[in-house]
Amino acid sequence: MKIAGYAAIFDHPDRGGDIIRKGAFKRSAKAGIPLLWQHDQAQRIGYVESIAEDERGLRVIAEIDDTAANKVAKGQGLSFGYRVQGMKRQEYRELIDLDLIEVSIVTHPMQPLARVLATE
Repeated sequence: MKIAGYAAIFDHPDRGGDIIRKGAFKRSAKAGIPLLWQHDQAQRIGYVESIAEDERGLRVIAEIDDTAANKVAKGQGLSFGYRVQGMKRQEYRELIDLDLIEVSIVTHPMQPLARVLATE
C-alpha cells in the first residue's frame, strides 16, 4: 500500500508554537527514511519512497508494509521527527533548517493540516 500527503505545512503555526519555513528541509529531505507508527522507533511500518518541498509543505509518498496497511487511512495525521539546526525566535519559533529523522502516521499531529491525502 502507498500513501501520499504532507508531513509538514509551511507558514502555519502548529500547536507547539512553531512555524516551518520553506527551505527548512532542503538539506535533509531524502527518500528512504523510516515511516513509523506514532513516532515509535520500535514500530516501523514502512519507508518514505519520495519526499520533497513544494509551495505548500513537505510532500511525502510512502510505502506501507503489508502487515500495517490496515492501520493507515486517508485523513490520518502525519508528523515528523527532527533536530533543529537553524531557527529564528520571533512571535513564533521559525524553523529554517531541520535534520529530518523520520516521518510518522499519528493520531494527533502537531500541525493539524499535515495529513494523509491519498491511499492506494
